[in-house]
Amino acid sequence: MPKPRYIIQAMTAGEMMLPEFDQEMAGARKILERVPDDKLSWKPHAKSMTMGRLAQHISEIPGLAFKVLSEDSLDVAPPGAAPRQAPAPLSKAQMIEVFDKGVAAAREAIAKATDEQLRQPWSLLKGGQALFTLPRAALLRTMALNHMIHHRAQLGVYLRLNDIPLPGLYGPSADES
Repeated sequence: MPKPRYIIQAMTAGEMMLPEFDQEMAGARKILERVPDDKLSWKPHAKSMTMGRLAQHISEIPGLAFKVLSEDSLDVAPPGAAPRQAPAPLSKAQMIEVFDKGVAAAREAIAKATDEQLRQPWSLLKGGQALFTLPRAALLRTMALNHMIHHRAQLGVYLRLNDIPLPGLYGPSADES
């Protein structure tokens, strides 16, 4: 019987997630790079976030992915603490720095995560009460990837409404054709 030509090594769920993580984070960075500092206060509607707050939120998401793997929960309004305030606005350069640091930390944590760790529960809390609890792997998918893609698309609309050329994410954009 001939020996197999290819040996497929077992991969953890985290290792399998890394190519998609890398692709989506690269796309998010491309969008953040297009945000002009002079439009950070612009918003399409009174109920919408400003362009700066939306971009800043995107820049913070990879750091949340790291927290999912390094902590058991996150309390957005810890009992006895002052109410959480939105962080002070950052410049585009500062947002990209926050984003890049978060991506590096999250990527390293995902690469090192065991399947057992990814099956462990993680909770989002408010005032000490669980808003939801999910396995870490599900949180990485929903918060680090789906949530990022959702807000990245919103930011793309903001940019389009301001006639700022969009980068291609899954191939060339209409602006690059």
